[in-house]
Amino acid sequence: MDLKQLSTFHRVTTHMSFTKAATELRYAQSSVTAQIKGLEATLGKELFERLGGKIRLTPVGERLVPYAERILALVDEARHSLGDEAEPSGTLTVGAVESLISYRMPVLLEFFHHRYPRLQLALQSITCAEAHESVRRGVRDLGFLVEAETRHEGLETKVLGTERLVAVVAPGHPLNRASQVSTSHLRMFPVLAPGPECSYRSLLEAEFHEGAEGPISLLEFGNIESVKQGVEAGIGVSVLPEVTVAGAVESGRLNVLDWQPSFEVYVQIVWRQGRQLTREAQIFIDLVAQTMGQEKEPLIGLAS
Repeated sequence: MDLKQLSTFHRVTTHMSFTKAATELRYAQSSVTAQIKGLEATLGKELFERLGGKIRLTPVGERLVPYAERILALVDEARHSLGDEAEPSGTLTVGAVESLISYRMPVLLEFFHHRYPRLQLALQSITCAEAHESVRRGVRDLGFLVEAETRHEGLETKVLGTERLVAVVAPGHPLNRASQVSTSHLRMFPVLAPGPECSYRSLLEAEFHEGAEGPISLLEFGNIESVKQGVEAGIGVSVLPEVTVAGAVESGRLNVLDWQPSFEVYVQIVWRQGRQLTREAQIFIDLVAQTMGQEKEPLIGLAS
């Protein structure tokens, strides 16, 4: 099989679009079509079904996808190992949720850039659902998740640790005087929450609604920074990842209550199941695991 045709096939399957594949590869669409037809002629099988303006893989095409990924990954590995430059290079596309990008990744990315200057990271802010889908389809090389579940269909997963969630209020809030706080105490006040893209929001809503005798005042406040500002202004309470409120707690703008949720969520890095990791992807995963494994214990004291 022609490697160029195989690479084009992989790009088409990633986007399920001849047009998008042509744009990414900087080919004319007719060239993409010709390469796919050439690959089909070599195999003697059709790889795509054309249905109006859309395409989908035939059963043969679906079986070819993991082989194409493995072949292209091996070619890339050989190119790096046999080349004059042994230093990791190329581009890794990584999707992650807002809390990780804003509060955990900057130090890691700075270190990674200085250590591997020829390896570029394309870090994109996405939801956990988007990370699932894009990594499964091969649109992104790696994805970060913050979820309770650690097994995901079509994905390989490395759990990096628990993402501790804490309940926070403004310093003058009535709950600061409580030695212990229950969920029933929290739902007496407006609950400020990030938007629906928040990975643990459904779990949090279920916890607040369980045993409630009336409606819960849940106020959607957009992103995490907006929620923090709302809590600081005394509008209500919120439950956020500890790492996102550490600075506000240290400066005295927020206090952490003596409360913990009944569920846990985990920081995870995922890649497509059956896909052989490139050397660059493995380097990044190992560095992330090492860095997060060295993080210190929770630094936030409880409000008194």
